[in-house]
Amino acid sequence: MNKAQIGTALRALRKASGKEAKAVARSALMSPSKLSKIENAKLTPSTTDVERILTAIGVSPAVKEEYAEAARAAATETTAWRLLKRIGVHKGQQTVKALEAQMSVLRLFQPAMVPGLLQTPEYIRAVLQRHKLTEDSLTRTMAGRLDRQEVLYDGTKSLHFILTEPVLRWQIVPPHMMAAQLDRIVSVSRLPHVDIRVVPIGVRQHDIANHSFVIRDDRMVTIETVHAEVVVTDPKDVDLYIKKFDGFERVALSGIEMRNMVDGIRDGFLRERETD
Repeated sequence: MNKAQIGTALRALRKASGKEAKAVARSALMSPSKLSKIENAKLTPSTTDVERILTAIGVSPAVKEEYAEAARAAATETTAWRLLKRIGVHKGQQTVKALEAQMSVLRLFQPAMVPGLLQTPEYIRAVLQRHKLTEDSLTRTMAGRLDRQEVLYDGTKSLHFILTEPVLRWQIVPPHMMAAQLDRIVSVSRLPHVDIRVVPIGVRQHDIANHSFVIRDDRMVTIETVHAEVVVTDPKDVDLYIKKFDGFERVALSGIEMRNMVDGIRDGFLRERETD
């Protein structure tokens, strides 16, 4: 059920109940204009919006749960990578930069590779070359990603990164470039408003590092899958990711312990280079 169908169904339920829009809006703790936008598919309702509207209308718990589930699904947007590639991957960097400019708090969990905001140019090129971009698109996308990294130096923002140890060891560039990449992570970690943590392999875990995700201002989660980018905005779903992030944060190394681990892995890459 999409947002148009949800809006139509809510309007039909309200009319069947015989209640006026103003009365329902008042009971649902929203303005009549907001209710009108939801009913006319001009605004995607949150799960909370749907629950309040249905409570105001007076439907059964079973109906309420059915529509709440539909609202959660409608609040999740999926964009296939092939479509983004067709539009222009570099434009995706511009969109993300705009989001990062507006946010105050970033929470990023990455179990697979170094996050884009922390990547060196060489690492960025290696990551993007997997997508078989044209040289022009590759160059523009790299420039866009490097441009985004300016947000790291904005002291008004609070940036939190959690990586798993395999991220530091996954060698997608030559050893000397991996060493430079790890130096970059250590350098950024010294910024006062940036917190970078690493979950070590040797620590017993109580959760699974399913996939990467980014939480912005506790309001939106962006998830990268193999085939698409998924955006979640329903508060209940966002809260699941916040709790997952907090769990990994508690077992991750930070500060001097984190930097010592990264430096040790960096030294290993440098020794590997010397024996080549």
